[in-house]
Amino acid sequence: MSLVYANIELINGYDLENARRKIIGEEEVKRMTVKMLVDSGAYMMGINETIQEQLDLPFIEKRKAVLADGSVQEYDVVGPLMVRFKNRTATCSAMVLKGDCEPLLGAIPMEEMDVLIHPQRQELVVNPDHPYYAQLSLK
Repeated sequence: MSLVYANIELINGYDLENARRKIIGEEEVKRMTVKMLVDSGAYMMGINETIQEQLDLPFIEKRKAVLADGSVQEYDVVGPLMVRFKNRTATCSAMVLKGDCEPLLGAIPMEEMDVLIHPQRQELVVNPDHPYYAQLSLK
């Protein structure tokens, strides 16, 4: 299986709320589209420092994460972040990776958006069993 990438829109969640309350205009909402590595083995969303700066996401807390090589690193967690792929959205926090590291779309936002990695096409797709809206399990 090769690496799977997807274009994901990232939006500052506080800006969205401020626009909804008419505190700022829609055109002032910070957003960007990012090519992200789709990593169902990663638990959280991972963005780099450049994305964090451009979206101006506020600090929430520090958390530790175990990396693929077994090392444990501490990262800032920021948010809220609205994540959009096709007709799906999720709201989550994100770990801030150092420098210009490759951003990761992890399992939490993937589950919330009800999206899958299509094994034959090697791409991120909306769950074909639920094409019009996300369906989540509450049990």
